[in-house]
Amino acid sequence: MRRRAFAKINLGLVVGSLRPDGKHEVVTVLERVDLHDVIELERGEQGTVVVGLAEDTLVRRSLELFDERTRSEPAWRARIDKRIPIGSGLGGGSSDAAAALRLANALSGELLAHAELHELATEVGSDVPFFLTPGAKLATGDGTELEPVVLPQEYWVVLALAHDESKPSTGSVYDAIDASAAAAEFDVRRGGLLEALRNLEKPQHLGRLPYNQLADRNHSSALASELADLGAFRIDTSGAGPTVYGLFEHENDARRAQQKLTHDARTWLARPVPGP
Repeated sequence: MRRRAFAKINLGLVVGSLRPDGKHEVVTVLERVDLHDVIELERGEQGTVVVGLAEDTLVRRSLELFDERTRSEPAWRARIDKRIPIGSGLGGGSSDAAAALRLANALSGELLAHAELHELATEVGSDVPFFLTPGAKLATGDGTELEPVVLPQEYWVVLALAHDESKPSTGSVYDAIDASAAAAEFDVRRGGLLEALRNLEKPQHLGRLPYNQLADRNHSSALASELADLGAFRIDTSGAGPTVYGLFEHENDARRAQQKLTHDARTWLARPVPGP
């Protein structure tokens, strides 16, 4: 059995202070885009085997947790056809893990209800629950409290990952937030995000959502500046980065921008993935 595991972008991300559980309060809008990995899962003979990605930990962890919860003997063979770049901020590992959970549940006769799968997903990672169900979501709390939202879909996405960029550690990014005064502005920025979200009528209004607070440095990067010059109506960074994206109204403009950026970055052209 196989499933596509889509990438995501953050349409704004506001970070608050450290919570008692050691996680940060966040508010973000999550949207899938059609760049995707492919996950195949079948019953194995003994143990859990993951092939196709030596660095994988999340798919294996998700299957281990599923077996523990369902009291099943571990006997899986998973294959990952990796197309979402690793360490890009596009959520590929989390999406793979969610796909593995859904496949394992389907192959086991739907032993777990959605709420139980959601609980397992939160143990794997904060982005994993988002990928369990289709559609854009408003994520709050530690990022695992999800509410469906309806977003405009008539736009194109150019994803750009600079050749010389590497993903910063998520811990160091949050440490920088803690060391700044950014968390003190959380209520104001959250209010701005929610107000903009209530007034989305066309794709260009996505540009009103506040920028991703985890990656302020990328808003003035060369890639961001070039995307703006090429006509993107929103430029931001997904997750903790380093992938920068630009949203375009017209396909021709998006394709032209992608071609212009190929000397400086790995690029992908994508569309939002519609919800149910």
